[in-house]
Parts: sequence; C-alpha cells; structure tokens
Amino acid sequence: MYNLTVACYPSMRLICNPEVAHEYRPHREKFGMKFDGPFAPASCVRGVIAPTTVNAEVANAQKAYEGLPFEITIEQMEPERLFSFRWHPYAVERGVDYSIEPTTLVVFALEEVANGVMLTVTESGFDRIPLARRAKAFTANEQGWGMVMKLIEEYLVHGRSFESHSTA
Repeated sequence: MYNLTVACYPSMRLICNPEVAHEYRPHREKFGMKFDGPFAPASCVRGVIAPTTVNAEVANAQKAYEGLPFEITIEQMEPERLFSFRWHPYAVERGVDYSIEPTTLVVFALEEVANGVMLTVTESGFDRIPLARRAKAFTANEQGWGMVMKLIEEYLVHGRSFESHSTA
C-alpha cells in the first residue's frame, strides 16, 4: 500500500513551541506556492508553483516547476488541529489532464505533546494512482514533503523569520 507519512522519517517529525505552531498560515507562499483565493472547507483553490524565497536549496528544486498550475480541494480545517486537502500528486507534465485521475488526501495534523506541538503530514491514496506513474508520484511527493517540512522546521523549531531570509 502506498501511504506516505512524513512524520515517520527521522528529522521529519517536528516538535515545536505551541505559540508559533499556528503562525505559518499567512506564509503559505513561502513554501513554494501561490493561491488565487482563501482556504475554506469544500472549496477548490487554484495555485501555481512559485519557488520559495527562504531557502536556496528548496527553491532550486522547485525552479523546474515554476508557474505550473495545480488545484487543491480543501477537505477539513480545524483551527490549531487539522488541515486537509485533496490533489493530484506529481501532476507536473504540462499539457496532461490529470482531472480524470483519482486524488490523494494530504493531512497536516497538530498534536500537543509533552514538550510542545507535533506536526505530522500524511498523504494517502497512492494505491489509486495509475500504476504507470504511481511509484514516481510517491517518490516525488516524499521528497517534496521533506522539503516542505524543512521549511516549516526552519520557521517553527529554529525560530527563523521568513521575512529575514532570501535565496539571493
């Protein structure tokens, strides 16, 4: 079964100060994407890949996909606990209509633990992705979520301000 839980990898499980755990939402464009509207449950939001300005290594990996459009459908939003959405994983080949394929479910879950707040990111549903691109989509998203977690870690755990870093 292809289910990706980023928190199970060493250094991907983030435990941080609860005061900053919920503050990254206004900075979503710093994670390498720009959206055309606000997030609300059951809404479909369009976005494009826009390399981050806060980490040169991650920006370099995102550069090949700059301007690539994508859509997410917001499933759930529970402030200070859960955010989930559906999307087409690794839908990066320009001109291909991925809308006929099943989506995966991405869940960001916050949980209070003894020494702070733990963030777990899980993406499930890869077993429904067409076999011809399943393994590549899984591997690409595993790497991609690792980069996103790295950015979140820089912000939450190390207290680095997104405004004070650039890729220049």
